[in-house]
Amino acid sequence: MATDWRPRLVALDIDGTLLKWVTGPGGGSTHETVPAAVLASVQRAIDAGAHVVLASGRAPHGMTAVAEQLELRDPADPDERLWIVASNGSVLVRHPPMEIVHEETFDAAPAVHAILERHPDALVAIEERGVGYRVSAPFPDGELGGELIVTKLEDLVSAPVSRVIIRDPQATADDFVTMASELGLHGTDYVVGWTAWMDLAPVGVSKASGLQYVADRLGIDAADVLAIGDGRNDIEMLGWAGRGVAMGQAVQEVRDAADDVTGPVDEDGAALELDRWFG
Repeated sequence: MATDWRPRLVALDIDGTLLKWVTGPGGGSTHETVPAAVLASVQRAIDAGAHVVLASGRAPHGMTAVAEQLELRDPADPDERLWIVASNGSVLVRHPPMEIVHEETFDAAPAVHAILERHPDALVAIEERGVGYRVSAPFPDGELGGELIVTKLEDLVSAPVSRVIIRDPQATADDFVTMASELGLHGTDYVVGWTAWMDLAPVGVSKASGLQYVADRLGIDAADVLAIGDGRNDIEMLGWAGRGVAMGQAVQEVRDAADDVTGPVDEDGAALELDRWFG
């Protein structure tokens, strides 16, 4: 990488990269927050002319508030709407106001039924745009944002969708990794989270494909992108970007896909990496 290289686009994962959990006074309720150091480093990147794009597995309605908390804006025109890569690249958004500008969908029914044969008690969720999620049964508290609408399974997968979440609180992430490799899940791409949580998506769709869509419209090459993330759903993004950086707490599979590793989220690792280029 050239010594005078500086990112023109910064792609940032949210959970485990920008946000960390903070416990309230006296051991009170926990909440997510953007550390001051991370907010300041993001602002320096914008002030230097870089486009900052959030890329997350979250649904769009779970990302716009984070964009506002980070005070994201177009570096050349503060009135221009932001780009957001949501649902692991399946949904591309402009904000504000929130507008879905591109969406990839697929028939999830075969994969969902194959998984439920292995994990019959697993929970299934489909995004209900702007509201929350339609779910086969309630998810553990705090795992999904917005309203949860209990819906019959067959109704959940009766039409093409952009993303499906499968969650089994009785299983482990390793259980899901093994199951996915054995099933094959033909016609579907998948990613396993930190727990027994699996996102199903259309083949070829990832944060990387979503960011390529955005970069093309901004006239920016992948070689000029810095991407930072911590999860298995960041692997394609880290490999696609000119510089891909894994957070310090990432599993080895994610670290191996990256060009470098920064500090963990609890040590403001995203700020440490951004300050290399915009400090």
